[in-house]
Amino acid sequence: MSETQRVGERLPEDVDTDDCMVSYTYTYSPDLLKDQVAFITGGGSGIGFRIAEVFMRHGCDTVIASRNLEKLKEAAHKLSAATGRRCLPLCVDVRQPDTISAAVEETLKELGHINILINNAAGNFLCPAMALSFNAFKTVMEIDTMGTFNTSKVVYEKWFKDHGGNIVNISATLGYRGQGLQVHAGSAKAANDAMTKHLAVEWGPSGVRVNTLAPGPVSGTEGYRRLGGPQGEAAGVFCSIPLQRAGNKTEMAHGVLFLASRVSSFVTGAALVMDGGAWLTSANDVAAMLGIAYNSAKL
Repeated sequence: MSETQRVGERLPEDVDTDDCMVSYTYTYSPDLLKDQVAFITGGGSGIGFRIAEVFMRHGCDTVIASRNLEKLKEAAHKLSAATGRRCLPLCVDVRQPDTISAAVEETLKELGHINILINNAAGNFLCPAMALSFNAFKTVMEIDTMGTFNTSKVVYEKWFKDHGGNIVNISATLGYRGQGLQVHAGSAKAANDAMTKHLAVEWGPSGVRVNTLAPGPVSGTEGYRRLGGPQGEAAGVFCSIPLQRAGNKTEMAHGVLFLASRVSSFVTGAALVMDGGAWLTSANDVAAMLGIAYNSAKL
């Protein structure tokens, strides 16, 4: 634990499961997103679920979109019950623009407008490049990169072009230094980081801001489990992170809240890294990661 935490820094509330928090401490005004609407891909679980909850606690109605409608309905019920705001679950495959178009049209019909788009849908796993199939690489690129472009383009054409809005792309630091076993996800997220800059330039005159949030290890997520988080924590790997811990989902949601709100009204084309400084210092130990990958495959 860092000296700052020892003298009283309080981490935001969180729970490891895909459930709403029992309590929530406001840092920003509870009305920061009052009567806005956010469209969140991958919003039924993990970071996306917590983003939806935090947005709703700040007065926002949300759409949570992914392929598993039953899971989305369960998540939407939890979110609405905890926050008193509306949450609309919609079935979307971000690889299929027609499904995105239908969902956006349904959103506009039911909620009237869209202020915020969060591109959070992603797929990942640990795998050395030589063992990675052509189809596996393609699938990750289709979900992470094509999915981000597809959703951004549809929302822009149907609403943002004439009304403005905010886009936040959920990225990663994998490509910053060439992370072992992550050529597929690192390549996809690096493309998204470039996309953020290009779209910020092109769509800025329409009143659209486009930014990126790049999380590090985040507890309580499926990605954290699959990428060896519990084993890594037990092995003390977080000692190499300057803040010497993993982040939590609420911390990531607060970063997205900043980028998606008027608090960052003159910020566009930027990447906010929220990883406790991990990308600066953490060892790129491929042998250790191969062990984690093997153990994770057994889960």
